[in-house]
Amino acid sequence: MSDEITRVIDKIDKLPPPIDDDEDKHQLGVSLRPYIASQDGPRDRNRRGSTLQGDVNVEIDPIIERRVRRKFDRTLVVLVFLAYMLAFLDRSNIGNAHAAGMSDDLGFDDEHYQWLLTIFYIPYILFEGFALMWKIMPPHIWATITVTTWGLASTLQSTATNWQSLMVCRWFLAMAEAGFAPGIPYLLSFFYRRRELGLRCGIFLSAAPLATTFAGALAYAITTTPSLPSNFPPWRLLFLIEGLPTLLLAIILFFYLPSSPDAAPFLTPSERAVAKARVAIQSGTSSSSSPEQRKRFGWSNINKNEILATFESLQTLLPALMYFSCNVSFSSLPVFLPTILKPIGGLSSSSSSSSAEAQGLTAPPYLLAFGVCILSTWLADKTQQRGAIIIILSVVGGVGYILLATLKEDLLSLRYFAVFLAAAGVFPSIANVLPWTLNNQGSETKRGVGIAVLNMVGQCGPLLGTRLFPEGDGPRYTKGMVVCAVFMFINAGLAAGLRCHFQRKNKVLEEREGRQQGRVGDVVGEKKEEVGEMEGMAGFRYVL
Repeated sequence: MSDEITRVIDKIDKLPPPIDDDEDKHQLGVSLRPYIASQDGPRDRNRRGSTLQGDVNVEIDPIIERRVRRKFDRTLVVLVFLAYMLAFLDRSNIGNAHAAGMSDDLGFDDEHYQWLLTIFYIPYILFEGFALMWKIMPPHIWATITVTTWGLASTLQSTATNWQSLMVCRWFLAMAEAGFAPGIPYLLSFFYRRRELGLRCGIFLSAAPLATTFAGALAYAITTTPSLPSNFPPWRLLFLIEGLPTLLLAIILFFYLPSSPDAAPFLTPSERAVAKARVAIQSGTSSSSSPEQRKRFGWSNINKNEILATFESLQTLLPALMYFSCNVSFSSLPVFLPTILKPIGGLSSSSSSSSAEAQGLTAPPYLLAFGVCILSTWLADKTQQRGAIIIILSVVGGVGYILLATLKEDLLSLRYFAVFLAAAGVFPSIANVLPWTLNNQGSETKRGVGIAVLNMVGQCGPLLGTRLFPEGDGPRYTKGMVVCAVFMFINAGLAAGLRCHFQRKNKVLEEREGRQQGRVGDVVGEKKEEVGEMEGMAGFRYVL
């Protein structure tokens, strides 16, 4: 057995040797021990990943692992959170600019404004395949390219002289954002293990409601600025102020965004060893793999056979339909909410004052959505019941839209309460659908393809959502509210169906492992939480 351990250790590039001393273990971070069938469960050599490294199990020091996780949280998660917050400001401030008089100044009507919203989602759908670029190109380089491009497009909107120039800016803004935001959950899956991923996706996606929270306050301040020159209306200043910080962030991303967990410059040698072991557990690859397999970036990392297999599974197709359903509401709410809230804020006799007050009223519902995003994703990680949480959130959002569709205009307080329900249901549903897709895909290639398919189908939802609230339907916008409510209830039904599908698959896995072990139930004992993160591993279960 000692010869076998030595042989495997030699194949593991720079991993520390087996040790028993606890103090040394905290210095090195990783220890190796022989695979023991009675302790680690059955191992079928035809099932990839039933043990981590041949006949050796890698044990990760929990203290150092916690330290590694916190360092990734303080750098990677914070940077992508800030980038997505700015991205959401840059894409949705078109609604604030419209409420501040952009359409009147440039001389186009509501139909042209609808096209400014719709044009964003055409390149956003066409370029969704860019999600795989996070695996092909070093992330700090790809992030810099995409963020710089949309930062320039967003800033240049402040110089637009007609509707056509705005359309060009919106096209390039969408093309660049399609290469960034949709692939970030995929990027996070390189750094975080299965039970850690949901909360980080939730923090990342909570940047959207938080951005909308202070977007309303910022728009309120800018659109009421009294000292602007007459030839520089407030909406131009809005585009300028919200576009320039994006260009600054692009420089920061180039120097500080880590490209891979085991090569992050801010990790110590022991933390780097732990990060490397976490990568092997999460991805099923290790230093004992071939040099081609060990490359972190490049086309060789994309498994062509797994691409086709991913398209055939329900865990790819149903989440894509769920994302479509959520996006009908998700895309329309930020750009139309100031218009919807005008009657509530319109207690003033001045139309400009009521517009500014409506901007301010958008903030509290989104602040609630921000908190629910983080809380719900954390709870789903803890309980591994993400589908059930999506069902609850979707019903809450649907009820909010039903109230908005049915309540009379004079019931202002109740209608405003319904806006809280809609925002608290829509945004957190999105925040849980994305990690649910990643949780239940079996390899890095499948996760990348799953995210790409999810976004290609899901981002078609905004093509419908952004055209649901024409000015002629105001002030109640009944048709748009009903359509959004229907799609939120459809989302709940799809989540329930997919959850039942995973329950059946988990039952099959339990019975199969029970037959191999001679009993049904827990086949990995005390080590269950350390294995089963890839399809084919003993103890793997789909997240419900």
